[in-house]
Amino acid sequence: MGNWRKDADPMDMLQAFVSALSGYYDQEFATKDASYERAINLISKVPTIVASWQRIRNELPVIVPDPKLGHAANFLYMLTGQKPDNEMEKIFDVCLILHADHTFNASTFVARQVASTRAHMFSAVSAAIGSLSGELHGGANYEVMKMLLDIKTVDKVESYIKEKMDRGDRIMGMGHAVYKTYDPRAQVLKELSKKLAGITGDPWFDITQKVEQVTIDEMKKRKGSNIYPNVDLYSASVYYMLKIPMDLNTPIFAISRVAGWAAHVIEEKFAEAAPKPALYRPKAVYVGKYCGPQGCEYKPLDLRPEPNSAA
Repeated sequence: MGNWRKDADPMDMLQAFVSALSGYYDQEFATKDASYERAINLISKVPTIVASWQRIRNELPVIVPDPKLGHAANFLYMLTGQKPDNEMEKIFDVCLILHADHTFNASTFVARQVASTRAHMFSAVSAAIGSLSGELHGGANYEVMKMLLDIKTVDKVESYIKEKMDRGDRIMGMGHAVYKTYDPRAQVLKELSKKLAGITGDPWFDITQKVEQVTIDEMKKRKGSNIYPNVDLYSASVYYMLKIPMDLNTPIFAISRVAGWAAHVIEEKFAEAAPKPALYRPKAVYVGKYCGPQGCEYKPLDLRPEPNSAA
């Protein structure tokens, strides 16, 4: 890990090391019991990898897990070198629980599809991490926090949101592909953000709440439709007030979601939700042009025209 570029994307690093873990353990993946063991192993290793990388890239010594601490507290301890108090531990633990699983999102579907080939747990989770790294899936709360930092103060929220909506820009943290009402996870995170702001004195809860209010009001005025916060709107400020670096927001999503991925992999691989395991093989209908500009005749490479040349 120490040989990686210090500016490498944390998600790229995490995906590579999760894949590499399969080489450090025996290759017994065929039974459900073995898969449970691998799942537990991954759930414990992912936060250790993320925290270790944060220390290494900042040229700090790696901190080994403390067996006396719980899962959430251990991550914060390995990350910062300080054991969190009970309140901070509980807040972060709730965040992990809220993000642990959420139906067939992109990364969960990827994990199940890989598992359907009978690939092992590490391969399926590594693929899921790759899916989560995409900005349309796992990076939204990072973008929310960038927005809050741009706004800076509550009194600037209204003009900021109106200008973004005038340009047709999306307000990050608002709206959901599934929920057409208030995301129940966002309701819990809103209270956590409020509690943390009361402890730290930071303005981020007040700014976020104003973003929510202005966006809802403006959407109603402009389009006559309703919009509600999703899980990312308030998780951004929660993680920031927990002193977690912004570019670790998506890896922390993986720390939480690995429990859900592992459960889906086991269910898919051992057919717990179907009469028998089945390989995912969606049907495809191709509607594009079948042959290239030279027709269907196959030509060797040296006889083909250059892509930008006139033929």
